[in-house]
Amino acid sequence: MCLTVFAYKVHPDYPLIFASNRDEFYDRPASAATFWYDHPSLLAGRDLKAGGTWLGITRDYRFAAITNYRDMSAIKKNAPSRGDIITNYISSNLATPEFLSLLKKSADSYNGFNLIAGDVNDLWYYTNQKDDPVQIEPGYHTLSNAFLDTPWPKTEKALSEFKTVINEHGPEENRIFELLQNTERYPDESLPSTGLSAEMERVVSSIFITSKNYGTRCSTVICSNPDADTTFTEITYKKGEVEIDKTVRYRF
Repeated sequence: MCLTVFAYKVHPDYPLIFASNRDEFYDRPASAATFWYDHPSLLAGRDLKAGGTWLGITRDYRFAAITNYRDMSAIKKNAPSRGDIITNYISSNLATPEFLSLLKKSADSYNGFNLIAGDVNDLWYYTNQKDDPVQIEPGYHTLSNAFLDTPWPKTEKALSEFKTVINEHGPEENRIFELLQNTERYPDESLPSTGLSAEMERVVSSIFITSKNYGTRCSTVICSNPDADTTFTEITYKKGEVEIDKTVRYRF
């Protein structure tokens, strides 16, 4: 997952409103979100190559999402899958700070990552590019392939439109998915330098990414309220297109 925007303890009815795009190579197999047979309380998509996930929530509102931290000069060969971090967290009985403290001991073995973990009332952020986890403050936040709330053009655009939707319409799924499907690219001078070629920096500068081999595979919107209903909606796209291939929706 490479871009997310979320409202944390902002909306009166939903402590967590979370919207994200997962970007990946088109040939990497994955399954649509469902409750897992081997972790029955976990609702998540699944990476069928390594077995982990990029985003998941349980019936008791334990939640985690991960993005890559993009630094092409620091790629480790044969590093463990970052998607396993989420399943390890979900399946543990540790409180979030305890889990993150344990994760910190092995974090350097992974390629760069950003992790959001906790429950809808107590969220934490940890990256293996910095020393310590931090508790996330209530408000609007964004995350892509840099640190939490880094102002890249696409994160600023997504966050601005997300705030407008929530403030004017509430968590209206269609409007949120619409902003996640924005394919606008940005000029070179406004883009970060992460070790990609200038052409690829341009390709991945959009909220919704399209290219020959790599792009946005799915979008997810979660509206969670432990005292009422939580909805989880995932749209999977056709290869290289802003065209829906499959939609799954759960309420619990």
